[in-house]
Amino acid sequence: MATPSNTSHPPVPKRRLLRRWSTWLVAVAIIAYVLVAAMHWDDRGLLWIKEGFETQAERQESIWLPDYVVDIDAKPLPGMERDEASDLAFSPHTRTLFTVMGKHPFLAELTLDGDVLRKIPLVGWSNPEGVAVLEDGHIAIVDERNHDLVIVKVDASTTSLNRADYPSHDLGDGDKGNKGFEGIAWDAMRQRLIIGEERPPKLYTWNTDGRSPLQGDKQPLPNDELDLRNLSALSVDSRTGHLLVLSADSNLLLELDEKGDQVSFMTLLGGFNGLKNTIPRAEGVAMDDQGTLYFVSEPNLFYRFRKP
Repeated sequence: MATPSNTSHPPVPKRRLLRRWSTWLVAVAIIAYVLVAAMHWDDRGLLWIKEGFETQAERQESIWLPDYVVDIDAKPLPGMERDEASDLAFSPHTRTLFTVMGKHPFLAELTLDGDVLRKIPLVGWSNPEGVAVLEDGHIAIVDERNHDLVIVKVDASTTSLNRADYPSHDLGDGDKGNKGFEGIAWDAMRQRLIIGEERPPKLYTWNTDGRSPLQGDKQPLPNDELDLRNLSALSVDSRTGHLLVLSADSNLLLELDEKGDQVSFMTLLGGFNGLKNTIPRAEGVAMDDQGTLYFVSEPNLFYRFRKP
């Protein structure tokens, strides 16, 4: 009868085992460091600590994003499943919202509950990514692929808009392909447009009264506090004058004060601020004159946040 062979392996020497564990721990540490740096979690942690020292008076003087809770969560915009919602702006004149669709260019008007009122085709636009409501029915539209800004006039009877009917304003940086200017917001308090470059995130202003054609050229704003992977959209709070900066890649909304300093932030991950699931790709943000927050996410999801 044959004796069965011993197939067991000799024990791994302790020194070799320690080397394996050391290599594994170093790899984990490197991956963790890269992830923290890419997501700017170190900056978020510092801001979270700073938020804890803000007084109640200072919080009341700001938007204070940590207090917001979702009350409309991932509501689909009907008939826009293939259109890619790209930005959002509040109109105090009509008390409605306007959003642009980038894949099949059109401007849509929504109620504050996220219901679609009308769709206005944008004839001649290539990839509209930013929208801002100015004064007297004027609306600014940023085309990311054409690297320009067009201000149109919209009223209750508008059914279509033709790019050729309006002057365009060159934003420059035409060598960046489809990663150029994306965010835009109207700052009525300071009579200026704020324009955002997607990657790396940068801010510019363009002075205007919101009615007349733009004069001069855009001017850079301080960008030191934009600890974000990209810039997707902008909005200005008409009550405080603070700027909201949205980043889809960072799943984050950031509040900056009039000096450009970070004040507060809100993560857009599931489980935070009442969200059931993470906002898939937040591409538009707007704040109304009552302080209510609205988001649109690709492809066609609508969100609303309020303070309790």
